[in-house]
Amino acid sequence: MSQSAVDRAAEHIAESAHQASCATGAIADAFSEGVDVVSRTARQGSDAAKEFLNDTTRRLRRNPGLTVAATFAVGLTAGVFLGCVIKRR
Repeated sequence: MSQSAVDRAAEHIAESAHQASCATGAIADAFSEGVDVVSRTARQGSDAAKEFLNDTTRRLRRNPGLTVAATFAVGLTAGVFLGCVIKRR
């Protein structure tokens, strides 16, 4: 094999190694960004759930009578609906 063929092969191997290194870096960056996005989204979801729970608790404490009436109405409606479904069978 001539020296120029060996040089070309070495250059090709070096270029392939460089491209593989760049690809690995890009994959690592994309993975890191994905982890950051998931973490931020989970934190926002947790904050929204806490805010919803706090708001619901405040509303229930301000209107206990309405809460009991609404709970009764939902239970009655669910009972009637389930009763109708069971009777059809």
